[in-house]
Amino acid sequence: MQISGSSAIVVGGAGGLGEATVRRLHAAGAKVVVADLADEKGKALEAELGVRYVRTDATEEAGVEAAIAAAADAAPLRVSVDCHGGPATGGRLVGRDGSPLDLAGFRKTVDVYLTGVFNVMRLAAAAMGRQDDVDGSRGVIVNTASIAAYEGQIGQLPYAAAKGGVVGMTLVAARDLSPLGIRVVTIAPGTFNTPAYGEAGDRLEAYWGPQVPHPRRMGQSPEYAALVEHICENDYLNGEVVRLDGALRFPPK
Repeated sequence: MQISGSSAIVVGGAGGLGEATVRRLHAAGAKVVVADLADEKGKALEAELGVRYVRTDATEEAGVEAAIAAAADAAPLRVSVDCHGGPATGGRLVGRDGSPLDLAGFRKTVDVYLTGVFNVMRLAAAAMGRQDDVDGSRGVIVNTASIAAYEGQIGQLPYAAAKGGVVGMTLVAARDLSPLGIRVVTIAPGTFNTPAYGEAGDRLEAYWGPQVPHPRRMGQSPEYAALVEHICENDYLNGEVVRLDGALRFPPK
């Protein structure tokens, strides 16, 4: 699939993984829409690169539709990347005091990290499906899970459940969308050192870096973005979850 001449939405495009992806797709010739809630960062990218920023809550229909419409107005929508973040609760299923894990927190985490992904995917796919195909293809959807979907740590149950849901949707969505010529691929990152960590990034690097088999460091956002670009361009990648983790496997805690 040709990135150049297409439009793309990047949900969470003002964050670490998202910003790197916005820059990569923009450099490849796409008309990019940054869909995020971080107004200051989104508008800064808009001013610097000439991309479009649309304030977007991934869990709400109206904002996602506005971002998709902005992309489709610029060029045929061929790429949807979702790497948005948000609040996540945690804790043991039963705490040391005998109390059960909070139900409202679980629901909120699943809403942000699973329902939000579903919402973006369904709306982007519908928009792609309305456009003309190119050699039988209409676009690609890239979602973001986590290696916590496979080996979530103690206290990560809500987050692991949500990310496990993203993994579980991948093949089904690819099969659902195959008649439309739309591919679905999920990236499952390991530990990535993004600007969101601020001053804590150095401490996290010192903790996680030595635990990664090779290379012995945390992941870097441009590595995620490079994989997104490859997924877009490789038409035979479909229905798959790609771990991007340096062979890291999370220990229990």
